Amino acid sequence: MSAWVLPDHIADVLPSEARHIEELRRGLLDTARSYGYELVMPPLLEHLDSLLTGTGEALDLQTFKLVDQLSGRSLGLRADTTQQVARIDAHLLNRRGVTRLCYCGPVLHTRPDRPHATREPLQFGAEIYGHPGIEADIEAVLLSLECLRSANVQDVSVDLADVRIVRSLLAGLPVGLQTLARVHAALAAKDASELTFLARDFPANAREGLLALLQLYGDASVLDEAEIALKSISGVRQVLSDLRAIAARVQSARVTFDLADLRGYAYYSGARFAVYAQGASDALVRGGRYDEVGAVFGRNRPAAGFSLDVKQLVGVVSPRPLKAAIRAPWGEAPDVNAAIAALRQQGETVVCMLPGHGSEVDEFHCDRELVQVGGRWVVRAL
Repeated sequence: MSAWVLPDHIADVLPSEARHIEELRRGLLDTARSYGYELVMPPLLEHLDSLLTGTGEALDLQTFKLVDQLSGRSLGLRADTTQQVARIDAHLLNRRGVTRLCYCGPVLHTRPDRPHATREPLQFGAEIYGHPGIEADIEAVLLSLECLRSANVQDVSVDLADVRIVRSLLAGLPVGLQTLARVHAALAAKDASELTFLARDFPANAREGLLALLQLYGDASVLDEAEIALKSISGVRQVLSDLRAIAARVQSARVTFDLADLRGYAYYSGARFAVYAQGASDALVRGGRYDEVGAVFGRNRPAAGFSLDVKQLVGVVSPRPLKAAIRAPWGEAPDVNAAIAALRQQGETVVCMLPGHGSEVDEFHCDRELVQVGGRWVVRAL
């Protein structure tokens, strides 16, 4: 095998895409900052027991593991950043009130998490800690949509669900972890025959409620149907009320519901959402409420937020125009170098043409040139 061949689902990012990714990253962070979110930069590498505490088997299987040559302890390369941010909130900041944090950095996956995905996503996320009310859920949804708007993503839709519905249906039942995982998988796949088999010994209201969830997807009328189908299940009415409240605040996107969608069920504790857009084969954004995320760090704070992969995002938005630049001659004279330096201090991109070479820059549009006129260096249009 050639030395320059990279591992499967790992790729170099070349200038055009890299420029686009970086511009999107800056726009996303600026949008989060406009909502009052503070930037944090967790390490790519952590002790494995800290990195995976409370995250479940799925993230464990996605995490690359290695041994620290200094301490001999097992380390992990992060596959997700949320757990790290929860640790920062719980132990390093330790604030009493609401804390809003955002981040953007690479994560590594042992396997791609969807067809044609990279194993090295650039994960952007925003999280709000310390508020148990529906307002935090709404802010997470609205900020995610604003981030997509800043990236010029068109024709988006928000899909809402809530893991508390299934938890209420199964409350008090002696269901083993393996069976529970199969139930969640059957719900996600809308596999009625598998779900019927798994729920054969459940009480009638739990069994019928689970099977009803398979049909509860679509527009807002789904919530009315759910209120009838699940009327005997404790707590469901409040969950449906919360979903209505979130949907009512979304004005810039179509809202749908899928009450059987439990992807991330081991992670979320309440409402969860996914944002889809035209041209994307999978959700661009996933988020929701995960109140238990900080419990393993000794501080169980309410939490809501979302994350997205900037590399996935760049694949569904239109290419951005090249940055305008000024072409300048290469020179040793102090006056031309002073003119070039002054332009760069003003924020201009100035590309000096090296001797014997023309314009070989692909990522900048040289629409002007620096020329000497009457003994002075001036910029003129090309």
